[in-house]
Amino acid sequence: MSIVRIILAASLVSVLAASAASAACYADYKAKRDNPLRLHYGVIELPDAACASQKAARPEIARRIAGDGWKLLNVLSIFGPEGLENRKESAGEFFLRY
Repeated sequence: MSIVRIILAASLVSVLAASAASAACYADYKAKRDNPLRLHYGVIELPDAACASQKAARPEIARRIAGDGWKLLNVLSIFGPEGLENRKESAGEFFLRY
């Protein structure tokens, strides 16, 4: 029985360490679509590789929103989970859509 507890404890420690190592990263951005002109403000979750800077995030965001015909105008900021709640209302339907 104690070996099972040790294995479970080790598994839990592994999961917690992995979660801490890959802290969530988000960006807010502005995009447009032509004919007719439409603009939107959105919030997107980014992979770790795109979290280093706004410049690093730009191609990832542009690629993901392009599938729906949007063109990225600007990456406004990169932030952690603590910044999500105060951006949720402003982003509306584009909150974590992509």
